[in-house]
Amino acid sequence: MDADPRAIAIRRTAYTLMMIATVAAITGRVLSVERVYEPSMYRAPGDTRPSAPPRDWPKTRPLPMPTFSSNDRSRWATVRSLVDDGTYAVGRRFYDGGKFRDEGIITEDGWQTVDKVMNPETKIFYSSKPPLLPTMLAGEYWLIKKLTGWTIAAEPWKVIVPILLTVNVLPLVAYLVLLARLLEQYGTSDWGRLFTFATACFGTFINTFSISLNNHTLAAFTTLFAIYPLISSRTRESSEAGERRTLTSSATSHSATSAPSTAALAASGFFAGLTFCLELPAGAFLVLLAAVCLWLAPRRTLLAFVPAAALPIAVQLATNYIALGDIWPAYTKIDTPWYQYEGSHWAKKGAERRGVDFARDQESRQTYAFHLLAGHHGLFSLTPVWLLAFVGMGLSLAPSAPIRWRLIMALTTVVSLIVIVFFAAIVETVNYGGFSSGPRWFFWLTPLWLLALLPAADRFGSCRWGRGIAYVCLFVSVVAVSYPAWNPWRHAWYFQMLEAWGLAGYG
Repeated sequence: MDADPRAIAIRRTAYTLMMIATVAAITGRVLSVERVYEPSMYRAPGDTRPSAPPRDWPKTRPLPMPTFSSNDRSRWATVRSLVDDGTYAVGRRFYDGGKFRDEGIITEDGWQTVDKVMNPETKIFYSSKPPLLPTMLAGEYWLIKKLTGWTIAAEPWKVIVPILLTVNVLPLVAYLVLLARLLEQYGTSDWGRLFTFATACFGTFINTFSISLNNHTLAAFTTLFAIYPLISSRTRESSEAGERRTLTSSATSHSATSAPSTAALAASGFFAGLTFCLELPAGAFLVLLAAVCLWLAPRRTLLAFVPAAALPIAVQLATNYIALGDIWPAYTKIDTPWYQYEGSHWAKKGAERRGVDFARDQESRQTYAFHLLAGHHGLFSLTPVWLLAFVGMGLSLAPSAPIRWRLIMALTTVVSLIVIVFFAAIVETVNYGGFSSGPRWFFWLTPLWLLALLPAADRFGSCRWGRGIAYVCLFVSVVAVSYPAWNPWRHAWYFQMLEAWGLAGYG
């Protein structure tokens, strides 16, 4: 760590300025949040071209709403139903003369969503999203309603905006503060630290999706909160002191003297478990982080990390059972009558299966994997700074690096490969995350990749050509995360460019 007080002061000023600019910009976007209807997404009257947009322009003015897509409306519907109706149900189906009629929140203007399932026995609709996050936010809505009398149906901005500030903006502040501290501890150059922090502030999709209710931004925050207690300065100093004492003591004493504290392990376990609840592929992160903790402190891990991690998981299973009568998430029922009911978006047949949700009907798995990683929804084509992060993973494994840093970077490398292979080659969901401006299934890995970016930035910043490459990567990344200015639930600029040229599309 650079001990020059003047350099440290300058960097801290730079961190503060960038953080204020980022948080203020996102706060402003949250305060003005509203779904915008873009004419380019709707076909003109009489346009019968196969390439024409699939939607007709609304004949009447849509209800103004501070929500964007089926994805976030599905979650908001659960928040509303829990507080206003005391149930997880968001609608019901009735039959009249052999024809069905749906009623409830999800049939109201501004609340419609395709992200719903129907219990085939009771004909009751539920959100297809895991209920833990909406249940947590329902508590805040209940408090707002009790204190002010506002309801989310009558005055949605007065309810939704404060909740978005609570769940997306406040954790972002803590996230950036903790990240800056880690950059100070483990960075070796001014340029590398500032480049990495600038990427965190302006070059990741956390910013893009912070104006919408979603699980990905919160999972990114909890991922950092899970690893911070294990590698923060206090933990590191304790560890290094223990390692020095190990030089004159037995291997057994090494485990004891450099072990993380019980509080650190409990905090790490809780946030790792919560990350898993928010992003199921983060199960790999939870397991590997538990393995790291077991290696460092077996007894304390079993007494602190494991119970703390089990707490949010138990609550997730309980809320799922209360909501659906089953501990397993609704989206495990994709090929069952819960999804495949008459009128379901997911039960469409033949020519009805248009759009990115049915991409697998039109392309091979190899094509899908390419576009997910380097194509129109590509992890590396949209945010090429992550190419530098993967270089940094290799640099971080050098023997000269602190032991816990190497362990976290080894964990980052393995988890990254597992998640990439899972979504590119294994999982059945091959729709790029639906209408999304970026590969949202990878967003929760953002803090791990930012830390991996640090040693690469230190190395690339040492020469002019390296800085030039890094600047280009950051420029392209900022363009991608800034492109969907009005709505994060839109296709990436790369996809829209290919679509305009007739080289891509799922019409």
